[in-house]
Amino acid sequence: MPICNRSKIRPDVLKLMDDLLKEQMNGVMEFLSAKENQGFDFGTLYQRLISGNEQFFKKKREGTIDELYGYFKEEEMLFLAKVFRHAFEYAANIEQKKYPIPKNVKVEPINAGGISAEWQTVPGAMKDRVLFYIHGGGMVLGSTNSHRVFTTTLGQLTKMCVLSVNYRLAPEHPYPAPLEDCTAAYKWLLSTGIKPKNIVIAGDSAGGNLTLTTLVKLRNDGIPLPAGAVCLSPSTDYTGSNDAFWENAETDPVLADIGLFWWIPAYLGGADPSDPLVSPLHADLKGLPPLLIQASTCEMLFGDSKSFADRARAAGVKATLQIWDGMVHVFQSFGLHDLPEAKEAVDKIVKFVQKLFK
Repeated sequence: MPICNRSKIRPDVLKLMDDLLKEQMNGVMEFLSAKENQGFDFGTLYQRLISGNEQFFKKKREGTIDELYGYFKEEEMLFLAKVFRHAFEYAANIEQKKYPIPKNVKVEPINAGGISAEWQTVPGAMKDRVLFYIHGGGMVLGSTNSHRVFTTTLGQLTKMCVLSVNYRLAPEHPYPAPLEDCTAAYKWLLSTGIKPKNIVIAGDSAGGNLTLTTLVKLRNDGIPLPAGAVCLSPSTDYTGSNDAFWENAETDPVLADIGLFWWIPAYLGGADPSDPLVSPLHADLKGLPPLLIQASTCEMLFGDSKSFADRARAAGVKATLQIWDGMVHVFQSFGLHDLPEAKEAVDKIVKFVQKLFK
């Protein structure tokens, strides 16, 4: 039984969501049609995923969600990750056909100190200013390709060069691998001569988590911090203690039914979920640069966003929380070409970035 209640989703948003799910399902079918991917009974595995997701929300009420951490075997998690990744990239490729990256935008794969990344340079971009972008995807999926339409748009509007990072993904590479990759890529960027005051770090969802933990890690290590940071619906607390995470599932068509119960242990890999470099909500936040956090009141990570903004301000950080109602998780990217709220949010991101450089 689905956790999300479709009757509570705005019709135009629901249509966009349904169109995306159709594309992703085509991606799933393409993946499963390949001979090398037919070793698992995906139908049975998917039914188990649905059942496990229902248990996830039920066990929260019982306080026993950790019992699900061994629900899938390692090889089952890896297979599911590959299915989701293929579907995610398939839909991203469809998006790029619908909204092609302008030919005058230079997209260049780069080895950023041993980390796979991509330079995205728009016409008129200031060569000494960089938007360091960390994609979302629950630490399990996503890439520079999956977010390219969004990140190049940000580059065009801010007139900044974009360095989009391909960090390693779970379950193959659990914590701290993704964080290590992001900090390594940032240090590499500094080594090229780009000044910290000319860098803005940004990320969505899991990428928002890595944006914040990267800042904390850099500060702890005495590395100069960027001018500011932008987080779109960041996951800030892996302990599951925020009530909004559970209460908003009914109005979150992106996260509620995807099966996050196995993504969490896949990323943790046995790490303590309250570790400040896993859950930045529990970190000492003093000394962080100005932050812009955007979220929707009806998404599961709204509580993560609000709680972090509150804690950051209490620590003396200049943290701005911008809120929308009735939007889906990371609506800025999801509805980039269709939702007026997405345009409004992106405009506010641009204004935030411009203000950092005044």
